[in-house]
Amino acid sequence: MSRTTGPERPFRDALQRLKAAGLRPTRQRLALTRILFENGHRHVTAETLHAEAKTAGVDVSLATIYNTLHQFTGVGLLREVVIDTGKAYFDTNTDDHHHFFFEDSGRLADIPGAEIAIANLPGTPPGMEVARVDVVIRLRGTAPQDL
Repeated sequence: MSRTTGPERPFRDALQRLKAAGLRPTRQRLALTRILFENGHRHVTAETLHAEAKTAGVDVSLATIYNTLHQFTGVGLLREVVIDTGKAYFDTNTDDHHHFFFEDSGRLADIPGAEIAIANLPGTPPGMEVARVDVVIRLRGTAPQDL
C-alpha cells in the first residue's frame, strides 16, 4: 500500500479536513473528525457524539465535545440545527437544505433546498443581509419514519 492510503494513514482524511479548515489537528480533533465524517452525512447531538467517542475508545469530556462541535461549526465543517432551547443537532451536510424533525423520535431528515421556496421575506435592518434561511418542519404521528 502507498504511504497515503490504507492502515498506515488512518487519519489522512481527517487531517486534510482539519488543515483545510485552518484548525490545528490535535489528537481529539482528529478522532472526532473521523467519527463525524467517515460514514457520510448525518445529524448528531453532543451527547450522541460523546457516547460514540467513548465506544470508540476516545477519552474526551462532554465539554470538549461541545467546544469542538462549535469550533467545527464556526469554520464551516458543520451546520448547527437548533430545534429548541438547549436542543441542537450538528449536521455534517453543509449544503443548502432544510429538515424534517420527527418529534416522537427526535430524528432529523434532510429536505433538499430546492424543494422549499421562500417568498416574501421581510426587509432586513440597515447594514444587514440574510445569511441563510433554515426551515425545520416538525412532524408527529404514527407513520413510518424512514425518510
